[in-house]
Amino acid sequence: MSLIVNTIASEIAAKPAQITAAIQLLDDGSTVPFIARYRKEATGGLDDTQLRHLEQRLTYLRELEDRRLVIIRTIDEQDKLSPELKQQLLDADNKTRLEDLYLPYKAKRRTKGQMAIEAGLLPLADSIQQQPELDPETEAQAFINSEAGYTDSKAVLEGVKYILMERFAEDANLLAQLRRHLAQHAQLKSTVVAGKEQQGTKFRDYFSHSESWKNVPSHRALAMFRGRNEGILALQLVPDSNEETAHAICQQMVADHFNISDKGRAADSFLRTVVQWTWKVKLHLHLENDLLSELREKAEIEAINVFARNLKDLLMAAPAGMHRTLALDPGLRTGVKVTAIDETGKLLGHSTIFPHAPQNLWDKSVRTLSLLCQQHKIALIAIGNGTASRETDKLAADVIKALPEHNIQKIMVSEAGASIYSASEFAAAEFPDLDVSLRGAVSIGRRLQDPLAELVKIEPKAIGVGQYQHDVNQSLLTRSLDAVVEDCVNAVGVDLNTASAALLTKVAGLNKTLAQNIIQYRDSNGRFDSRNQLLKVSRLGPKAFEQAAGFLRINNGTNALDASSVHPEAYPLVEKILRTQQKTVEQIIGNSSFLTSINPAEFADEHFGIPTISDILKELEKPGRDPRPEFKTANFKDGVETLKDLKPGMLLEGVVTNVTNFGAFVDIGVHQDGLVHISSLTDKFVSDPHQVVKAGDIVKVKVMDVEVDRKRIALTMRLDEQPVAKAAQPAAAKGQPKKQTTTARPQKPQDNNAAMGNAFADAFAKLKK
Repeated sequence: MSLIVNTIASEIAAKPAQITAAIQLLDDGSTVPFIARYRKEATGGLDDTQLRHLEQRLTYLRELEDRRLVIIRTIDEQDKLSPELKQQLLDADNKTRLEDLYLPYKAKRRTKGQMAIEAGLLPLADSIQQQPELDPETEAQAFINSEAGYTDSKAVLEGVKYILMERFAEDANLLAQLRRHLAQHAQLKSTVVAGKEQQGTKFRDYFSHSESWKNVPSHRALAMFRGRNEGILALQLVPDSNEETAHAICQQMVADHFNISDKGRAADSFLRTVVQWTWKVKLHLHLENDLLSELREKAEIEAINVFARNLKDLLMAAPAGMHRTLALDPGLRTGVKVTAIDETGKLLGHSTIFPHAPQNLWDKSVRTLSLLCQQHKIALIAIGNGTASRETDKLAADVIKALPEHNIQKIMVSEAGASIYSASEFAAAEFPDLDVSLRGAVSIGRRLQDPLAELVKIEPKAIGVGQYQHDVNQSLLTRSLDAVVEDCVNAVGVDLNTASAALLTKVAGLNKTLAQNIIQYRDSNGRFDSRNQLLKVSRLGPKAFEQAAGFLRINNGTNALDASSVHPEAYPLVEKILRTQQKTVEQIIGNSSFLTSINPAEFADEHFGIPTISDILKELEKPGRDPRPEFKTANFKDGVETLKDLKPGMLLEGVVTNVTNFGAFVDIGVHQDGLVHISSLTDKFVSDPHQVVKAGDIVKVKVMDVEVDRKRIALTMRLDEQPVAKAAQPAAAKGQPKKQTTTARPQKPQDNNAAMGNAFADAFAKLKK
């Protein structure tokens, strides 16, 4: 355990005592949000990001430790566990090194080398390797064994070759040395499979592509792996940029490792042949598979991290607030689905209107919406950003003009995942008699009021803010996204008397069953007046209460502290402060001058330290404060509604919908997001687009290029950048990549191609549809 503790401590720049305390809390059933918020003294203030890393690495390192013990026991049972080997196994700090050491002792199918050993050829293999001056042909004569199939010296030496090949290929130190070399110098080559040029046009940027393995970014790696999986691309790992000498360098490394050299001795030529075959047949393929797997794993982790960051930004987007909302789910032939919801998201009424072609009932639709706005005292109109959204936006504008005294505001809202919610168990349970399409409209309205509360009802993968999300490890993706949702929900807090079961499920310490039991208790007994009532909920015991209570809010309850993030376990501390200062809770809540005058050290004891007391005082200053930003909305330009309306040089306002490693996608109101390449985000060098923008940001962009046929829009946030006129391009040769149009500032061709031409753009476009 000390090795695990020290390893994690060094990775997150913490002290071993902090890691030990956090592990103990996790093992005792505490959640990351609870530990981060309410156990700062124990962990020395580890935040949720550090704790999530700790949790993930703890699982990996414990699995590594379990595997290490199994391997040591297995080798020991074979009576082959030397003190040196045991120490190497104990020192192995990753699964790859551990498996390399275990390779010679691992149970495997009967190999040619093993058959040769069984036939008694091992002493000859040892002699030839250790005494190269011996003549292999002459020495082999004494080992001819017709019964075992070794009928002549040639067959005997063939058996020796396989014994030595397997010996060389299973040397853990050699494998580590070659891995380090390839990691630094190997080139990843991608070529199109013959005859697949037309079928795989979306991968054409990789039909003839090569770059350093260590520099391949995640989005390009995943694009190439997808192309290989679809049978379009072939991937190869070349040991060096100079293909002529690449394999020779690695073969020499094998020879050097075993002190094999060509000095004109009788066995030198034979041993060089063994080395060449070892590299060609055993090591190259083995290491190529390993490094490609490692590249894929790193690319998947990075893609998952990108998705997680985008999801967090989306979930933590500013809520419009508790306002009565008219939600419009746009459509053409099937009409616009309309729902009116109250301040808490409760359905008030619904309708379907047909303002667009072919019915064109515009005036009637305006009257219907106006009547609904007046009837339900609507303050906001939420418009889904799908098909016919800009036309429906105009309809909403006419409604607002018709009702000037109502001060109604219209906002475009992302529809991503709304259809998933419509057909979900949550929607069916909540609206069993409502049409699926109308459920989608309800979701659009609610996500304007409170994005977090509504989006938790949708599987995170369906929200669509990732890159290559269907190509990555799905269990790892699910765990990562679930952790993000949990952290966001608990950072904001949940109203115990209005929260849905979906939202309650994400509260620390609760699960689906407990969430349903809370809803049932609320339905049977009315609203909660105190957090202590939670202990009356079926199956909600002291541990669940401890984990969840601080994140659940009760407004206008019997205790004002229940509306804050102050944990019930700290109520006695607050009461102590009140007695000392001779004040009531109502007198100190929001009283900034009084609260800042209190010295936390005066009230610190063995139960509550200065960090916790400081947090409590800050919370009392602004109880139940929402950490999300102020609500803002983008103003799409009138008259710019489709790709054909776009012209290079246009200045527009848009909403960042997705941030990837190569740039940001921006919704500018034309039903197709445009791409701001990483080089066009700012005048300064940027290594990570997330340093500049995040999902949900309102940004100003300039149109640089539009490809209507491919549905591609190139944008820039460097507003002084000027579009470059397209030059005539010769027709691309069959099977060759088509040249991409460049913008004002030169970029690496591979980066530009990846940004505008790789498979992610197509995948993202399909996802948005």
